Amino acid sequence: MMQSGFLKLSALSAFARFFVVYLFALPVWADGRLMPVQVLPVYKQECAACHMAYPPGMLPAASWQRIMLGLDKHYGSDASMAPEQVQQVSVWLKANAGTYKRVREEPPQDRITRSAWFARKHREVDSAVWKRVSVKSAAQCESCHTQAENGNFDEHQVRIPR
Repeated sequence: MMQSGFLKLSALSAFARFFVVYLFALPVWADGRLMPVQVLPVYKQECAACHMAYPPGMLPAASWQRIMLGLDKHYGSDASMAPEQVQQVSVWLKANAGTYKRVREEPPQDRITRSAWFARKHREVDSAVWKRVSVKSAAQCESCHTQAENGNFDEHQVRIPR
């Protein structure tokens, strides 16, 4: 009798631990693994100097590899880094790249904003919104997604500026 009570308590305890972990992980993992808990400092330093440090989970590894190989002509800018930094960031991006179903597709020009999943998620956003001075472009995630820097793109956290 005591043993069965212990088993019930253990099962309940395991369920409670799972539920708490699931509940707290949900906002970050709802759309898949977007921003790792540990962000590589050189990635944040180099990439966030010009734009948001996009979560690696937003693109597949092949897209990140092409981006890292073309830093000298990075979407019209020279984003070159020291070879050891390129190597370090490339390895980190590959390890944390999107692997779930919607991100496996390599978008045109390796642009997050040209991916099918991005278009689907933003289909109700009027094209005039992207042109607002307060938004600038579809690539400025943090303009509307208040928790974008943390990799949280929960639609309940969206605030579209005027």
